[in-house]
Amino acid sequence: MRTTFDFAPLWRSTIGFDHLAGLVDSALRQATDDNYPPYNIERSGEDHYRITLAVAGFGADDISVTAEQNALTIEGRKPDKPAGEYLFQGIAARPFRRVFNLADYVQVKEAAFRDGLLVIDLVREVPEAMKPRRIQIAGATGTTQQIEQKKAA
Repeated sequence: MRTTFDFAPLWRSTIGFDHLAGLVDSALRQATDDNYPPYNIERSGEDHYRITLAVAGFGADDISVTAEQNALTIEGRKPDKPAGEYLFQGIAARPFRRVFNLADYVQVKEAAFRDGLLVIDLVREVPEAMKPRRIQIAGATGTTQQIEQKKAA
């Protein structure tokens, strides 16, 4: 079932969010059946995030983490080894590729591999030039009035 969204009300009151429709469309297009490897996304502070992937059976050398402008790509591939005779093979070790879309100014701070989990810490660092600032308005009498803006959440 394909659902379409009408973004017209959003476009009336926002500027510069044109890529939002593309993000929603690509999220709907992705296969929802592929949930390997399982992962968590948690918020550990106001501007701090953590992605944890369960990658049992993979070593640190089998996984690559690539940060691009607004995307984080995690790929895993086991080297080909001679196949043994398994009586039961329940640990999945198939190749995988996960792509996470990142908001503006979200940067990867650290990636660590421990206890079969890949833990990636991210932080949003907004440059000073992009933070809200106070704008002074010159009045008709030549006096200056100040407008205070809310702090960014």
